[in-house]
Amino acid sequence: MAGRGDRLRPLTDTTPKCLLPINGIPLLQIWLEHLEFSGIDEVLINTHWLHEMVEDFVCEWSSRHKIKIILFHEPTLLGSAGTLLANRKWVGRNPFFIIYGDNLTQFNLLNMLTVHKRGGFPVTIRIYKGADPRRAGIVCIDENDIVTDFEEKPDKPKSDLGAGGIYIVDSRIFDFFPIPGEVATGRVLDLSYHILPRMAGHIKAYDSGEFSIDIGTPSAYEKAQKIWPEIMSAES
Repeated sequence: MAGRGDRLRPLTDTTPKCLLPINGIPLLQIWLEHLEFSGIDEVLINTHWLHEMVEDFVCEWSSRHKIKIILFHEPTLLGSAGTLLANRKWVGRNPFFIIYGDNLTQFNLLNMLTVHKRGGFPVTIRIYKGADPRRAGIVCIDENDIVTDFEEKPDKPKSDLGAGGIYIVDSRIFDFFPIPGEVATGRVLDLSYHILPRMAGHIKAYDSGEFSIDIGTPSAYEKAQKIWPEIMSAES
């Protein structure tokens, strides 16, 4: 949620990416309502760029809904894994979702949670076919849908399966974090670069085939505006 969204400038010069509207509704609102519908009762949102706008939106939205929202401001971005590490106490031991907020989807979270609990792995990752390796982590899996290789934006991709920006993990993921000093000083700690590649054999892949689009580029954002009404009408 917290990044500047440079690929979507100039839109993100004045609006954080998570508040960009999809047919008039902020993306963050779409996600919060979907989480509420799925029975999620507590959410942590990390903030950075234009964080005051996100905080104001969350304050207003929360006044009308029951989900508990914790805002974690990062004056300097920590990276996706760095945010987890800084909030390790909040994470606890139970499975929890990691959701990249620039995805637009009505993905069935509860079905994925069922698969995660049955699998017994520390991480379940949503995957999809036809991934662009310039924009996604590329995943290789075996006949049992176990991830055998993970590489972020590779020059020579080994498959066309991409990481879909939705994960379920539990506290065992911290066993795979690098020890202090293993990552260069000043570098953010990122799941896709520093954690998931180390976890080959310990990640379950899940592909439901459901609609999802990353709105992180102008063309994708424009496409989302056109497709979303059709998705919503088909599900109503």
